Amino acid sequence: MRFWLGCAIWAYKDWVGDLFPAGSRSAEFLSLYSRRFTTVEGNTTFYSVPDADTVQRWARETPSGFHFCLKLPRAITHQGLLAPKLPELRAFLERMQPLSNRLGPLFAQLPPSYGPEQWQDLLMFLKALPFEQASFAVEVRHPAWFQEPATSRLNAALTELGVGRVLLDSRPIYDCPDDPQLHCERRKPNLPLQRTITAPFSLVRYISHPNLEQNQRFLQEWSLQIEQWLTQNKRIYFFVHCPIEARSPRNAYALQQLLEQRAVPVPPLPWDVSPISDSIQLSLF
Repeated sequence: MRFWLGCAIWAYKDWVGDLFPAGSRSAEFLSLYSRRFTTVEGNTTFYSVPDADTVQRWARETPSGFHFCLKLPRAITHQGLLAPKLPELRAFLERMQPLSNRLGPLFAQLPPSYGPEQWQDLLMFLKALPFEQASFAVEVRHPAWFQEPATSRLNAALTELGVGRVLLDSRPIYDCPDDPQLHCERRKPNLPLQRTITAPFSLVRYISHPNLEQNQRFLQEWSLQIEQWLTQNKRIYFFVHCPIEARSPRNAYALQQLLEQRAVPVPPLPWDVSPISDSIQLSLF
C-alpha cells in the first residue's frame, strides 16, 4: 500500500447521516472513520497529548493498515526554539508507541514566525530526530522558506536526512472569487505550492473549496501528480480539509474517484460510497 487518503479529523458530528450511519454515537466515530478512510491527520495531538489509555484505545479501534499521521504538540513547535524540545519529542513518541504499525509519519507544523534565521536550530533538531522509531515531516509557513536560497537549502537537508516536506495546497480557497464562507479558512497561509518530495513519502494537505465544482481542476492536477509519484515508488498521504468540514469526505472521495478512473494503482476505500458517488459524478463530470 503506497497511497493513503483521509481528512484532518475523525470526530465530526455533522458527518452523522452521511459519512457515518444515522444514529452513530461519538464514541463510535474513530472506528467508523477508520473503516471509511485509510489515514487521518491527527490535529488533536497539536493541542493536547492523549493519555496512554487513549492511545491504546486508538490502536484497538482501528484496523491494521490504517495510519495516524500525528501533528507534534504545539508545546514542541510553537514555544521558541526546537532543539531544546527534543526531550519532549521523545516523550511524545514514546506515548504513541502503542499505535505500532498504525503510526504514520509525524509532522512538525512550524509557525509563520519561524523563518530561515532559525536555520541552525532547525538543522540541529532534524539531525537529532529518532528515525529508528518513526518517520518525520516538516511544514514551514514563513514566506522566506519558499524563496531562494532558503528553499533549496531546506530541501537539500530534508532529502539528506529522509525527512518529508509537507506540501500545503491552499489554492482552492484563494484562487477563486471572494466568498464569505471562506473568510475563516483564509487564515491559513497563502503560500506557493511546493511539489518537492524529500523523502520516500510525502504528506499533502489540500485545503478544498466547499463547492465540489471549484475543486475540479485542482483534483485533476493532483490525480496526475499522484500517479507520477506512485510510479516512482513514493508513499503518499493525502489529507483533505474544508472550510465547511461536513464536505471534506465528499471532496476526498472525488479525488479517489478520479484516481480510480485513471486506473492509478490506489487501494479502494473500505466504504460503500455509492450514494455520494452519483452526486460527485454529476458535479465533476
